[in-house]
Amino acid sequence: MHERIAKLPGTPGELQGRTTGLTGLVYRSVRGVTRLAGGTLEALLALLGPSLAAGSEGPPGLAAAPAALPSAEREALVAALNGVLGDHLAATANPLAIPMALRRGGQALPLQAPALAAWLQARSLPAPDTLLVLLHGLCMNDRQWAHPAAPDGTPGGDLGSELAGPLDALPLYLHANTGLPIADNGRQFAALMQALVAAWPVPVRRVVLLGHSMGGLIARSALHQAAGSGWAALCSDLVCLGSPHHGAPLERAGHGVDWLLGAAPGLARYTAPLARLGKVRSAGITNLRHGLQDAEGRALPLPPPPPTGPRCWALAGTLDAETPPAGGGRTRQAFSRLRGDGLVPVASALGQHATVAQRLAFPPGQTAVLANTGHLALLHSPAVQQQLRAWLAPG
Repeated sequence: MHERIAKLPGTPGELQGRTTGLTGLVYRSVRGVTRLAGGTLEALLALLGPSLAAGSEGPPGLAAAPAALPSAEREALVAALNGVLGDHLAATANPLAIPMALRRGGQALPLQAPALAAWLQARSLPAPDTLLVLLHGLCMNDRQWAHPAAPDGTPGGDLGSELAGPLDALPLYLHANTGLPIADNGRQFAALMQALVAAWPVPVRRVVLLGHSMGGLIARSALHQAAGSGWAALCSDLVCLGSPHHGAPLERAGHGVDWLLGAAPGLARYTAPLARLGKVRSAGITNLRHGLQDAEGRALPLPPPPPTGPRCWALAGTLDAETPPAGGGRTRQAFSRLRGDGLVPVASALGQHATVAQRLAFPPGQTAVLANTGHLALLHSPAVQQQLRAWLAPG
């Protein structure tokens, strides 16, 4: 599995050989499930759960886990588990199910006014009137917006912090169970945003939503369900990075989730055994087969344009070295010939569709395609940052 993932385009870095210690414990825990005749999800969780806990004894026949996984790695693994099994985790009240929250530095914000003001003050965080909210994608979490320092010495950072300065905004990060249906996450996110705006220490003037992959669909669903009232009326911009508005063929072929599990930061050492579960597909994953749709299977439209709704932007990546030139050559047919970002086709990320009625009405000049950019590279590419700064600059 690791060898197959390593050969997929866009996968960062080389994957190492056999694993030992706690990593090996996680592997053996899940591999034990795949060998069980008629193994169930409950058996998987019973075996995997102790591997995620500090000082746990681990499954029978295996050595005790010496310590918890490092925090970021543990959260990456739990996020992957939620992406694959999250609807089951929530339905069975499993403690590994991720409760939706807005976070900073891996810590959830309290959404009661006095507590929120004190929380911000204790961390020396400002309370500007502009909020930048970032929504992660399938099998990922809020801490994976960060990127490490480059080999050439370029310091690390994260896209939210890099965009916040020019916007005079505070970046906040959604942490969600991506295995739930997108509509459920959209409803929860809309309620969370309403509570945030109500509790914010100063009147909120502007909300900017930035969603990567499934995160863009969750944001669209939330705006649709909020119907322009309350917090949604304050939303000036919705940006979708590599969002599969019309679905992702790799998921339909059964490979997209395996790719994510192997390529996402912090996951490569731990999740090959999960990929062996193969046919397990959460409601969230199933939703990605055809993108964001209404009950009749029609593409859910974008929010109305300003002044009623936000400006909507779509950015797609392609593994090709060149993109169609500006002007008449930038047709749907031209984009359909691009390889996509390794997971989401360019046409899907731009809301284009062979059926006119299914197309999303992104206005001219509010879409872009970046060459040599894979799905996960959209999270930290300097070209992405440059494009978003230009789009979101005050008019």
